[in-house]
Amino acid sequence: MKDLYTARVHVVGGRDGAARSEDGRLDIAMALPAALGGSGAGANPEQLFAAGFAGCFASSLKHVANQRKLDLGALTIDAAVTLALRGDGGYGLKATLDIRASALNDEALTALIDDAKRVCAYTHATQGNVETDYRVAPA
Repeated sequence: MKDLYTARVHVVGGRDGAARSEDGRLDIAMALPAALGGSGAGANPEQLFAAGFAGCFASSLKHVANQRKLDLGALTIDAAVTLALRGDGGYGLKATLDIRASALNDEALTALIDDAKRVCAYTHATQGNVETDYRVAPA
């Protein structure tokens, strides 16, 4: 692989701490979600992962659409990332991406999603590790 970019983030305190990127563009408080007994007063790793995955996959869809000379129209992705307890007592993630492209019908978008899966860095990183459902969302 040829390195293209490296993101550097400093985290203090884990889920109940703070995260700041080297360039200062990301600078957030982190907190355990209220649903898990925390204060919920900050972002959490699952939210950050959902944003990163959806952002990367949207870019992959745009890339594939450009190669095919297709207009996506308005592209949106609603991402849900679930923290789950594995059978062995460890933790795992599940992800769902609900994808809309206003200029494409469901069949064309499904084909584009399949192609984008071959391009997206997050898809490659999570393959076999994160149960992921890519869905065409209703308009």
